[in-house]
Amino acid sequence: MNMTDAKQVEEGGSEAKIQVRLKSGREKQILRGSAWVFSGAIEEVDGAGSAGEPADVFDVGGEWIGRGLWHPEADMAVRMFTQDPNEVLNESFFRGRIRRAVEMRRRLFGKPADWRATTAYRMVFSEADGLSGLIADQYADVVALHVGGKVWEPWLPAVVAELKEATGASAVSARADADAVKREGLAENLGGETVPEAVTIRENGFTFEAGLAGGQKTGFYLDQRDNRRKVAAYARGRDVLSAYCYTGAFEVCAAHAGAKSATGWDSSEPALAQARRHHELNPSGVPAEYECADVPHRLRQARDRRESWDLIVLDPPRLVTRRDGLEKGLRAYKDVNLLAMKLLRPGGILATFSCSGLVDMAEFRKMIGWAAHDSGRRVRILETLGQPADHPIPVEAPECEYLKGLVCVVD
Repeated sequence: MNMTDAKQVEEGGSEAKIQVRLKSGREKQILRGSAWVFSGAIEEVDGAGSAGEPADVFDVGGEWIGRGLWHPEADMAVRMFTQDPNEVLNESFFRGRIRRAVEMRRRLFGKPADWRATTAYRMVFSEADGLSGLIADQYADVVALHVGGKVWEPWLPAVVAELKEATGASAVSARADADAVKREGLAENLGGETVPEAVTIRENGFTFEAGLAGGQKTGFYLDQRDNRRKVAAYARGRDVLSAYCYTGAFEVCAAHAGAKSATGWDSSEPALAQARRHHELNPSGVPAEYECADVPHRLRQARDRRESWDLIVLDPPRLVTRRDGLEKGLRAYKDVNLLAMKLLRPGGILATFSCSGLVDMAEFRKMIGWAAHDSGRRVRILETLGQPADHPIPVEAPECEYLKGLVCVVD
């Protein structure tokens, strides 16, 4: 099929309003499965429309290669959804994709009525579920929808309705991702339904509260669920420090695994208040101390004071947000890991993470090697950590493998 006989993009048989022709060679990434067409890859646009309208995409020779949603003013000009010319982008299409995503989690974890030890999972994970720019997390009977692109605005009523129906949730909130607010001018609050300020959830038998209505991010990160359990296995008899502790879930798990003490640092006082609350909800008898601090500065201060710990968890926010910031971000990762290595007692454990999708595991390991060399310590990797099964990684979109971690022994 070429640009002159493009398939219809709407029910009712109307021709595609928008047809996008790519520059030479730029179709290769799309044919390999990428969902992103950037404005710099576009040679020509035929037609006009507002954000969220379907668009057919063609190679430089005019051969049809796929279909997506158009945004005339964004750097990410098209989000691709299908390479099947028979698939039409309409409400039925997107509702079907959401149903399939939820059904996969049901096969893995069962229905909410069967949930016991854990009651919170990711139900939709953007490109991994063929829904670029959408993330939906279920916390007990409430779903928090995060929208990463303005192309979704006209489709939100259908998306919210299908999420509620497929998950059985009592309510679905819709908020724009912080980057989308800044990058594409989305309103922070996109409607949906009224949800509680906080929802009580269970994770591996522990009780936590997920704040849903107070900001860009929810008050709980589901992607570290398995890693909290794995890292806690090293905590028995150890003094534990969690840098960038957020709401204290790593420390709760470590305390119940037999840690001698637990310390958490974070720059957010509201997060630390929630961390203290989580320890109250999960009493262990282990002393826990929290301090509001700039973590890199506090690590240097601890070095100068000769403070030390047996287990340090480093879970910083995303330090690489752009490809041209990779080198600077890796230096920032190296600096905090180097400081942590110097603060560990001989035989201590470092559990270190990166949530930057632009940093792959090879680069992360190399960074740890640089830090180990400069620390003068012998560092060995015991475990490689990643995302849980409700955060799948499509082979054609390696950037979805954003969370990576290493458990190291530092002699």
